[in-house]
Amino acid sequence: MPHVLTGNLFDSRARTLVNTVNCVGVMGKGIAAEFKKRYPEMFLDYAKRCAAKRVQPGVPYLYEDLLGTSIINFPTKDHWRSPSKLEDIIRGLDIFADKYREWGIASVAFPPLGCGNGGLAWRVVGPIMYQKLSPLDLKVEIYAPFGTPGNELSIEFLMLKWVGAEFSQSLPVAEDAF
Repeated sequence: MPHVLTGNLFDSRARTLVNTVNCVGVMGKGIAAEFKKRYPEMFLDYAKRCAAKRVQPGVPYLYEDLLGTSIINFPTKDHWRSPSKLEDIIRGLDIFADKYREWGIASVAFPPLGCGNGGLAWRVVGPIMYQKLSPLDLKVEIYAPFGTPGNELSIEFLMLKWVGAEFSQSLPVAEDAF
């Protein structure tokens, strides 16, 4: 099961870190700006991919260098001015689930995808991330936004399922419950 916490993603002991990006080659705010500062070669690679139109919303890719740096750039939006879309988060998590073995990932730390500058709410994104990443055979850390209430870090909250404008329990309902 993923470990959900608040704190600094860069303090994680996970071998792979996830960076939220746009598709136009700009890492000017939030966690992306910190990745750009810490990993300038990764940023240059990302900018080249964007210029070649090889970065698409909801299609994460693995960046590795000769020093063993392993970063997944996870495009949560097309343009940096645009809001993130939940469907791109879901698609990207599905792609990650399909590719993590091929990419050789044994441990990974995710930021709150699409939250913050992306405009999505943790109360929506957190349960989706938790449920999509729970079945995977690797060590997963999910960093919630700073200031997230403790109850929104609980398994009970994270097992809620988003249904339209409401949450419902993911657990099946007995047929004779009504």
